[in-house]
Amino acid sequence: MNNLILEVKNITKEVNSPEGLLTIVKDINLSVEQGKPVSLVGPSGSGKTTLLAIMAGLDLPTAGTVRLLGSQITSLDEDKRAQIRGKDVGFVFQSFELLPSLTALENVMLPSELKSENDPQQKGEYFLDRVGLTDRKNHYPNQLSGGEQQRVAIARAFACSAKILFADEPTGNLDPRNGKLVSDLLFEVNSETDNALVIVTHDQDLASQCDKKIELKLGKIVD
Repeated sequence: MNNLILEVKNITKEVNSPEGLLTIVKDINLSVEQGKPVSLVGPSGSGKTTLLAIMAGLDLPTAGTVRLLGSQITSLDEDKRAQIRGKDVGFVFQSFELLPSLTALENVMLPSELKSENDPQQKGEYFLDRVGLTDRKNHYPNQLSGGEQQRVAIARAFACSAKILFADEPTGNLDPRNGKLVSDLLFEVNSETDNALVIVTHDQDLASQCDKKIELKLGKIVD
């Protein structure tokens, strides 16, 4: 069985700026396997978030290819990339990205409902329980702390039956105690689901828990 979920080959991203052509990432090669979390670390401006967006099909590179779940997404249009993201990709963002008009449970159920999966409520309640928020399931985001909102976001990401999860600074807005709780949950639930996991983080403790740590500096991988 091929456990390779993501393969990045010779990725370069350039953008126009007032100073001329700016290279964000250059000649990036990496792979992500099922059940083996990967972290991307590096200083601000090193290209981590840009690379994550390209790997997830949210952005296109200037050169190079990305093969995600068997599809070369760099040759697909946005509609086809969106179909792959909607079906098999989960996201956790630093800013939580919860819908304010939905309860915690409704936020977690939403991806399953959009995919017309069986019994989204049962799945939503299961993953909310896994992140320790059963007693908060009927609360709205503005009634939850930052740590609780991020735990809801993690439950939502896993409830969508994704095969790969991208987490961009998942502990970045949290205090150390909640950051540790959230990172532990991320790895616990991921080990149960056996997903592929890619984490962008400044948190070296979080990064060191991954099977592979990739450091970026000035848009290049540091060997």
